Amino acid sequence: MKVVARFAFAVALAGCHPRAGTTPRAPSRVGQVPVPTLQVGACAEPTRDGVVGAHPDLSRADRDLDGDGQPEVVTRDRSLCTPDGNCYWNIFVRGHGVAGDCPRYAGTLAGSALEPRDSRGDDRMVDVRAFWALGRGRRFLVEDYRFVRGGYQSAGALLCRREDDDRLQCSEDAGTIGSDRP
Repeated sequence: MKVVARFAFAVALAGCHPRAGTTPRAPSRVGQVPVPTLQVGACAEPTRDGVVGAHPDLSRADRDLDGDGQPEVVTRDRSLCTPDGNCYWNIFVRGHGVAGDCPRYAGTLAGSALEPRDSRGDDRMVDVRAFWALGRGRRFLVEDYRFVRGGYQSAGALLCRREDDDRLQCSEDAGTIGSDRP
């Protein structure tokens, strides 16, 4: 067993170094993912909490996400949006219980656009689909979010591309919200 483990480690390690006589590739650059100012479920101030930059340029897109007729607060800091229009959307819900009725941070959804779904998670909060543009609007990462235990969590993602006839073609994933497959 030790021989197999050493062989697997050696193969993995060999993939990390260029072969003799080849030109090493430049490392791929991944943008830094912003960190929220507080934890999901904490009392929050929507004008300064969630994923926000040092000098926020906030805009609001409030929506009724639980069907009670009252909109939940949805903010984004435009100073953190990418050139492709991708932003970090902070969701705040009305709190209940010991801490009073303070706004509670319910998470941040990443995308250039958000789409409410027909399905619902905990507390009757609507599931949301986010579209993250991957350059020039031809490819997207489509991520489903579900409200679970006080906050929105990723429930699956698909890689999609926009066809010439404007249809969005996605890889199928049985684990995504709204999928017809088990």
